[in-house]
Amino acid sequence: MTSRTGGERGQVTAFVTIMTVAILFVVGLVLDGLLLRAKRETVNLADGAARAGAQALDIDALRSGRPRLDQDEARALVGAYLDRFDEQADSVSFPDAVTIEVTVSRSQRLRILGLTRTVEAVGAATNQRGVVSAGDV
Repeated sequence: MTSRTGGERGQVTAFVTIMTVAILFVVGLVLDGLLLRAKRETVNLADGAARAGAQALDIDALRSGRPRLDQDEARALVGAYLDRFDEQADSVSFPDAVTIEVTVSRSQRLRILGLTRTVEAVGAATNQRGVVSAGDV
């Protein structure tokens, strides 16, 4: 005589395995969603700070035909912009006379497991004079 449950052997294991993978997938989506949002916000902060800093043109240099940024004023504008969001720049650099790069990092606490991840972004802006391309009109 054969047992009724003999043909169902191992079905619970398969169900548990599939459900575990599905739960891990959902947890991964939640974690990735929080990190993507934090990355987007950090990129927006860095870009905004760089645009603010790019407004600090040295007027005397501009009048002489060689535009450049006033680095002290640019740093002050970057700081003022980020202060509105209770953030600070990790670094402010000037790759050339009219370009500013701002690095901002933020810590994002994840809801699951209480992990904390750091998200970093670099924003750059170049102060340009006049129309650069037909698309700018």
